[in-house]
Amino acid sequence: MKKILVPTDFSKISINAVEVAVEIAKKSNAEITLLHVVEQASSSSFSVTGEWHNENWADKLYTVKLLEKSKAQLEKLVLDPKFEAVKITGELRVGNAFHGMRTIITEHKVDLVVMGTSGRSGAVDTVIGTNTERVVRHAKCPVLSINKKPAKVDFKNIVYATAMHKDEEIFSRMVKKTQQLYNSTVHLVRINTPGDFQRDYVVKDYMERFAKKLGLKNYTVNVFNDITEEDGIIYFAESIDADMIAMATHGRTGFAHVLAGSIAEDVVGHSKRPVLTFVVKRK
Repeated sequence: MKKILVPTDFSKISINAVEVAVEIAKKSNAEITLLHVVEQASSSSFSVTGEWHNENWADKLYTVKLLEKSKAQLEKLVLDPKFEAVKITGELRVGNAFHGMRTIITEHKVDLVVMGTSGRSGAVDTVIGTNTERVVRHAKCPVLSINKKPAKVDFKNIVYATAMHKDEEIFSRMVKKTQQLYNSTVHLVRINTPGDFQRDYVVKDYMERFAKKLGLKNYTVNVFNDITEEDGIIYFAESIDADMIAMATHGRTGFAHVLAGSIAEDVVGHSKRPVLTFVVKRK
């Protein structure tokens, strides 16, 4: 992993994500790009060196003032002495925050996005918090969603909620690399629900074969019963005091076979633990 993107709106939520990203960068020798997008009523974004067209002068002046303020905030964050151990650059753009994130991911060939999320308590509503789930659904790289900053960024116990499908091959290897980086234990889990139940011995046998094919060395296999997949993943993670939840998603089409619907977005919205997601393509 070489490049990490952290979108920021300078809220406490997004600063938590910056602090987590810095710890990951230290561990992996990665570079960080901090992205701030000055919002405007547009479906696209452009760099601050671009041209303005069809705007009245009042709107243009307001945008310029907002850019000046945002530039100062971004420079202050980039130069924060707390982050001097890693290479950090700032990127300031104008437009739609979500589209700005997608553009930067492609332009910079980002390996990981670390984003803050406000959850769904309704207590906090920020630009970053309201865009996290859209990025989770569409990003072409893994997304690590941070709700509450962990006491220590040391992912020793990783819950991997998996369908164990061939579509997940790329993501499963990402999980393995994370495991190797942090010397972690990976806890493979299948959630049994009333509407989607499989016998323990069948699931565990399949998990064992999946783990061996992946070449996992330090792992457990688990079946957890709950009313919904979302609750099961969150409560299982709580039961073992996991440091991270990892899950693959097919974006709009949901999970392959075992997990359905927008489970990844639901878990991101409700979990207090970091959640690593990746959109896989169904073959």
